[in-house]
Amino acid sequence: MNRTWNQHVVKKENKSLVLETIIGCSPISRADIANQTGLNKGTVSSLVNELHQEQLIYESGPGVSSGGRRPVMLLFKQEAGYSIGIYIGVNYILGILTDLQGEIYHERTIKFNQLTYEEITNELFQVIDSLISAMPPSHYGIVGIGIGVPGIISTDGQILLAPNLNWKNKNLKGLLEDHYHLPVHIENEANAGAYGEKRFGAGKDSDNIIYVSVGIGIGVGLILNGELYKGINGLSGELGHMTIEIDGLKCRCGDQGCWELYASEQALIKNAEQKLPTELHSNEDITLENLLRLSESGNMDTMRLFEEIGMYLGIGINNIINIFNPEQIIIGNRLASSEKWLKGAMEDKLKPSTFSTHHKDLTIDFSSLSTHSSAMGVAAFAVESFLIHNQQTH
Repeated sequence: MNRTWNQHVVKKENKSLVLETIIGCSPISRADIANQTGLNKGTVSSLVNELHQEQLIYESGPGVSSGGRRPVMLLFKQEAGYSIGIYIGVNYILGILTDLQGEIYHERTIKFNQLTYEEITNELFQVIDSLISAMPPSHYGIVGIGIGVPGIISTDGQILLAPNLNWKNKNLKGLLEDHYHLPVHIENEANAGAYGEKRFGAGKDSDNIIYVSVGIGIGVGLILNGELYKGINGLSGELGHMTIEIDGLKCRCGDQGCWELYASEQALIKNAEQKLPTELHSNEDITLENLLRLSESGNMDTMRLFEEIGMYLGIGINNIINIFNPEQIIIGNRLASSEKWLKGAMEDKLKPSTFSTHHKDLTIDFSSLSTHSSAMGVAAFAVESFLIHNQQTH
């Protein structure tokens, strides 16, 4: 009995290894899979046949011959199913529909202002419904839903606290699973963003990444030694609430002087309301987009506002560098679009204060995925969970 069970486990592990190899290296031949994995050719052929029957891979035309018959090439069938990735921001929801390889097929954004939990979940249903209706025909359909939330998430997906949304102890996972009868994965948005950058963005070539999500608040996701680090209870990364001003502003988290009160989108908007001449914003709302437009037109007042945010970003990032000695820092979410106006002041704050040894081999990048990092990260979590479960049950 034990021997049979062990054989079953080994087969599942080998099958997952073969699938991972095809996903990472396709198009690839059976012989090359055997060479890369160390499995014998008979085992590879048997597992490939199973994956083909499960419609997770397909065969393509013959590849280049190395002396004998030209080999049949294998590719991952990325359109065999689809995943939904959602980022719930403080004032908007971004939803994407991706295939099993992370290619975005459709997206939907809904903006809102100061809604209750119940009102936001109603908006969330609309976004998810529209993404499901946009899905092309596929063998597996929607394989899972991933949700990135700006807050503290337990290891079992419960939202313990999302201060900028005024949420506490919310079981969004259960609500969505009951409604859609699909696996749902809830993750801290900065963790999801870090993973999205590692898989699809600026972090592909790095194994020690600090992802700084700068939106209404600030969250931090950690990729350490190539793995997402979440802490013993899954609660790491709340560096937006590290104190940078001892007697500073009161934060929704209950503390004061938190980093996100000085270096985020909410800080930018608040400063603009207080410091910009009235004529610059009397006829329109103060938004990040409008402030960017004013800076692009050469307005020095708005440029100085961005520079102040950049300075405070540099203060917090300097702390992060000294603590973690990372290989790469990626600044993402909505303020990534402000790189032109933030970068100089941020770097000026970093250069004189960071230990030169900590700064060696460090790169600091602004995300090109911007607000999509988190949505792509949670969509990838849903796909990976599906593939693991699929191999365990077939």
